[in-house]
Amino acid sequence: MNERVARLHRLRWHCRRALLELDLVFLRYWQRVGDDLDAGDEAALALLLEMEDHDLWELVSGRRETADPQLSGLVEQLRQV
Repeated sequence: MNERVARLHRLRWHCRRALLELDLVFLRYWQRVGDDLDAGDEAALALLLEMEDHDLWELVSGRRETADPQLSGLVEQLRQV
């Protein structure tokens, strides 16, 4: 397994969250993007996954906005799934 595939597997694993709502969002997201995740979204996703579930849900649900331009594009993608 090459390094990129291993990173994607780790990201998928970290997308498993305690909140069912986030699990569903991430499941749909991975179904949409598959392994076509670009390097920018990969880095943004890694940053988002460092957040606590409730803070992440606030962003994904639209209750809160991010000022970080690196995250805003991915947050918007997650909101659309």
